[in-house]
Amino acid sequence: MDLLLLEAELRRDEGVRYSIYADTVGIRTVGVGHNCVVSPLPSGWACPLTDAQVNQLLAKDIASTVAKLDKALPWWRQMDDVRMRVLANMCFNLGIGGLLGFKNALGAMQRGSYAIAAAAMLNSTWAKQVGARAQRLASAMERGVMPVA
Repeated sequence: MDLLLLEAELRRDEGVRYSIYADTVGIRTVGVGHNCVVSPLPSGWACPLTDAQVNQLLAKDIASTVAKLDKALPWWRQMDDVRMRVLANMCFNLGIGGLLGFKNALGAMQRGSYAIAAAAMLNSTWAKQVGARAQRLASAMERGVMPVA
């Protein structure tokens, strides 16, 4: 999987913030969607964060996301690069627990039924919450090509 593309997509979808803020569901967040409740900032770090600190958090969060996907959904590595990035993006946003709630979508992905998976993704509370991000990721899941915008 192209980690540089995933990083760029997450920066686009999550945004980059150097100070802690409450996300759309009230979770304390900083950097590129870093959940400060699940993973507090390292001791001695203060806001505003530096670019290096944001990059460090993002690299750690991507590695953690990939490890959780490997453990929970080992078949995900059989998908093409675009669809792997879609799943990683969703897991990054929802957490592994939230992602695993997408039983119909995940089953369709595992079978290679990508149009069904995309429809299931869009038929969710998550899709209503994230709007354009869900549209873009569902399109990429269905077509195997990541839309530019």
